[in-house]
Amino acid sequence: MSIDDAIKNMTDLIKAACASADIKATKMSDEEARLTVLAPAGDMQKIKDATFQPAIDMLNADGMDVQVFVYDKDAPPLKG
Repeated sequence: MSIDDAIKNMTDLIKAACASADIKATKMSDEEARLTVLAPAGDMQKIKDATFQPAIDMLNADGMDVQVFVYDKDAPPLKG
C-alpha cells in the first residue's frame, strides 16, 4: 500500500461517516500523512470512531501512519 492509497482509504471512511466533511491531506513522508477534517460538531465522534481502528491497522499491517485530526467546522483551529 502506498501513502496515496492510505489517504484515499481514510478519506473514503471519513466521507462515509460524514459526507459534508471538508478534508485536507498533507503528506509528511512516503509513510506518513495528516488529514485535517472540518465537520459539524454532531459528526465529529462518528468520524473518530470510523477512523480509529483502521488507522491502527494501516500502521501495523502496512507501516502507513495516517493521523486524523477532526475539528468543529464552526470553530476551526486557529491559523498562524
